Amino acid sequence: MAILEGKVLVAQGGGPTAVINESFVGAVLESRKFPQVTRVYGAIHGVRGIIEEDFYDLTEATTHNLEAVSQTPSSGLLSTRDKPDVEYCRNVFKVCQAHGVRYFFYIGGNDSADTCRIVNEESDKAGYELRVIHIPKTIDNDLRVTDHCPGYGSAAKFVAQAFAGVNLDNRAIPGVYIGVVMGRHAGFLTAASVLGRKYPDDGPHLVYVPERPLTKERFLRDVKAVYDKYGRCIVAASEGITDPEGTAIASQFTGGEKDAHGNVQLSGTGALGDLLASWVKNELNIKRVRADTLGYLQRSFLGCVSEVDQFEAREVGEKAAQYSIWHNLDGSVAIRRIGDYAVEYFLAPLSDVARVSASMPDEFLNAEGNGVTETFVRYARPLVGTLPIMERIAAPRVEKILKA
Repeated sequence: MAILEGKVLVAQGGGPTAVINESFVGAVLESRKFPQVTRVYGAIHGVRGIIEEDFYDLTEATTHNLEAVSQTPSSGLLSTRDKPDVEYCRNVFKVCQAHGVRYFFYIGGNDSADTCRIVNEESDKAGYELRVIHIPKTIDNDLRVTDHCPGYGSAAKFVAQAFAGVNLDNRAIPGVYIGVVMGRHAGFLTAASVLGRKYPDDGPHLVYVPERPLTKERFLRDVKAVYDKYGRCIVAASEGITDPEGTAIASQFTGGEKDAHGNVQLSGTGALGDLLASWVKNELNIKRVRADTLGYLQRSFLGCVSEVDQFEAREVGEKAAQYSIWHNLDGSVAIRRIGDYAVEYFLAPLSDVARVSASMPDEFLNAEGNGVTETFVRYARPLVGTLPIMERIAAPRVEKILKA
């Protein structure tokens, strides 16, 4: 096999995560080890930066600087919400060709994988050797093929700790609390809210995800049952929960606002939390009801990083460089779980990962549609790494005298 000499180009797309820079730096540092790599470039603002030929020359970045960036949340190269079509990708390829890029690494979700697929096809049509590797990233954990996605573990850790803290607050001063978590079509992140539970009465007591339709009647019935049992209730709800017709419940109350990809705005306005809270207040006559929307806080929260997520994110970046430069391959880096708990990496075809999202499997969700199973907990628990210790007072009650 002939050695392919040329430049490496790395880009980051979509929503930032707490560990996306581990993948970026892993790919850069590993690429700089190979003598056939002449320069390593980083595209500023993802594929838009490629179109505009806006690059960092990372060949001249110090290892110390890059290692410091790797420990910093969010996208060090900056990102974009552009969703390239064929013509856009054709222009991406032309820029790569003009700059002598032979290895292109794009870190992102399934839209980024699709971009990689199209760019790869354009290079093949032109007879230009360009190795294209998709590096997985998404807090939604909804990429196909891979067991899980770098970025999910750290966001899941934040969600688990946020709900564990809410549970402590709610136990001290009881009421109904509703937390809205990111997740348009997949409920993996919302489901992670249960990972901080320790005692039988800990919340969240109810978990609602897009994979299970929800009615107002069932929601109120569930909340009432929990409140009657514990005198309090904590609810974790995905922003993308739908009614039985498949319509996002939040979409009725966000004025039809759409994001850059044409998707209806869901949780950004806080409307869904307010709606669910109003149902409880008006129908169940419970006075202390609060709702929060976690929003962007979940994605790149400083100081809340899963150590497991961190080293796996670094390794998928390193593997991308090895697969393309060492083995002359194209594809999407994926993770396979082995034992309890270890992983190995493999390369999946770009077409198997592009475009279509994955959902939570049925065995992760309870029959009632308001919680998760132990199977999910066993799946997700290793991914968040170490969680804080929470303890309750262990002492006997004093006998009453006046109230005896």
